[in-house]
Amino acid sequence: MDKWIEVCTTRVREADKDRFLATLFAPERHRAPLFALYAFDAEISEVRDRINSPMPGEVRLQWWRDVLTETERSYAGANPVALALREVVRNYALPVPLLLDLIDAHAFDLYNRPMPTLSALQAYAVATSATMIRLAAKVVNDGAEAEDEEAFRHAGMASTLTWLLRRFGTHSSRGQRYLPNDVLARHGAQAADIGAGRVSKKLRSVLAGLRALAGSHLATLKNEGPGVPGRLAPAFLPVSTAPLVLAAMERAKADPFRPPVVPQWRRQLTLWRAARGPERFLNVRRDDPAGSGGRR
Repeated sequence: MDKWIEVCTTRVREADKDRFLATLFAPERHRAPLFALYAFDAEISEVRDRINSPMPGEVRLQWWRDVLTETERSYAGANPVALALREVVRNYALPVPLLLDLIDAHAFDLYNRPMPTLSALQAYAVATSATMIRLAAKVVNDGAEAEDEEAFRHAGMASTLTWLLRRFGTHSSRGQRYLPNDVLARHGAQAADIGAGRVSKKLRSVLAGLRALAGSHLATLKNEGPGVPGRLAPAFLPVSTAPLVLAAMERAKADPFRPPVVPQWRRQLTLWRAARGPERFLNVRRDDPAGSGGRR
């Protein structure tokens, strides 16, 4: 896998700097497989950014399904991300059905259908962000299953909500709407305002409620539940920057179609602190021998 990992590393660095930096804080033997996993996620989650209509996106997602289900390697050709992913799936016994569910969930991104309910958004978060954290946890757990479903769910929901708030302007400009219909209705907000780029008091109320919901998931992840073994902390580390983004939005009260950008040095400092002390953002079980996050 060494000959493919440079491509995967570059792909992650360009697609998600937080994940790239977080992976550098993981134990050395886990960095290459994490980069392969995250590079695959970048390929899937950015399909909408590379197409002009749904059909090419469906074809691309089907290609990745074939990568995971075909027994021969010829389908992958010289695609280094596909080849590296296959190696990680085999070496760490990653469940292929979970990866297929992730691909299926991202098919929603290809169309301009509104997210119907908050429950549907939660299901999307579980199938995408929470699944990636769960798979990363399996990698840093050397292939053993990590039974921390509640932690994955809270981290995945916080990550997804922060992402959609950051990308709200981009999504709105091309007709995508991840804000759930039932949440809009509860606040009396109009979908037409989103499509027209109009900032109304009711729309601000919707977005403030979603920021608060993300914050509640982060608070639960940090303060409640049975706790997460410290050796799994690297899998959750990218989530540690979410409070920075949410706080910047809350302070700025800016145009939600143009959310504030948190300087990279602040994000990097937060990741460094969280890597050194996972309890800053995660309820770490101190009976775990790798309670410091498993650094070595």
